Amino acid sequence: MRPFVSVIIPCRNEARFIRECLDSILASDYPAERREVIVADGMSTDGTRKILAAYARVRVIDNPKRTTPAGLNSAIEASRGEIILRMDAHARVARDYISGCVEALERTGADNVGGIRVELAREEGVFAGAIVAALTDRFGVGNARYRMMAEREEWVDTVFGGCWRREIFSAVGKFNERLERSQDIEFNRRLTRAGGKILLSPRLVTYYYTRSRLRDFVRHNFINGIWSVLPFALCQGSSEGMPVRWRHLAPLGMVVTLGAFAAAGIFWPVMIYLAANMAASARVALRKKRWSYMALMPVTFAALHFSYGIGSLCGLARVAWMYISAAGGSESSRVEAMR
Repeated sequence: MRPFVSVIIPCRNEARFIRECLDSILASDYPAERREVIVADGMSTDGTRKILAAYARVRVIDNPKRTTPAGLNSAIEASRGEIILRMDAHARVARDYISGCVEALERTGADNVGGIRVELAREEGVFAGAIVAALTDRFGVGNARYRMMAEREEWVDTVFGGCWRREIFSAVGKFNERLERSQDIEFNRRLTRAGGKILLSPRLVTYYYTRSRLRDFVRHNFINGIWSVLPFALCQGSSEGMPVRWRHLAPLGMVVTLGAFAAAGIFWPVMIYLAANMAASARVALRKKRWSYMALMPVTFAALHFSYGIGSLCGLARVAWMYISAAGGSESSRVEAMR
């Protein structure tokens, strides 16, 4: 008998996307009697709850804390599955995604399995295509392999979403509810430090609706930048090791380095960045055969790097303020200072 799978979805105010997400999961080729779908709703106010109520085969639970990790943990606790598969509300899955994840877990002995994430623009716009291109290019996102259309199975440090055996959460704990973002990164760091293995399989495909307006893109990456640094203060302690990967700190290093050189009147590092940006932009324009990208990609790459890097710098300042204001206090007082 095939293992029972619980698909868990943290959700808040996703009326625009939740139907497509749920329809793709319910249309899966995995046997309906061997799966359940649980949506942890963060008290949505945009009509999401009314949409969810129309799905008889979807169980909805409340997430009064309104954060992603709290929703994930509540859904895990409410689930019955031997296998837990996490999906985002503004994503959809290929028909064979669930069955493929289960097969890969059983075949390889992996502790976490995921596939490639195809980026789709949420809406049309001048920068929509350029944003998608930046998020699937090495110059834009480094070595995040699930974004890069990998051609073969490989062991990686993270995947989008995740598919785990239930016992993993007993072994390494659930998601850190202090982390409003970056909770998946920190969880996978704990998993790999405990000896767990994460598999990326290119035959497993999800589709993700990314922000396609430049202003929204900048804001999203700025907040992500903040949350690339805050885990250093909000995780249990240095004994647990670094909670993020070095690539998540690369934009911070770039902003600090370029800013320091520019303040000293030395501009050749800035020129090197601009040259690299233009070269990467030309490569994308040639690959896509979109000559407008020669103008759009440099702006998009810079928006991605600098908004994330400046956000990280702000996160670093917040961490410093938190520890200064709570110097000599307990961990609870540091968390309170953070708030």
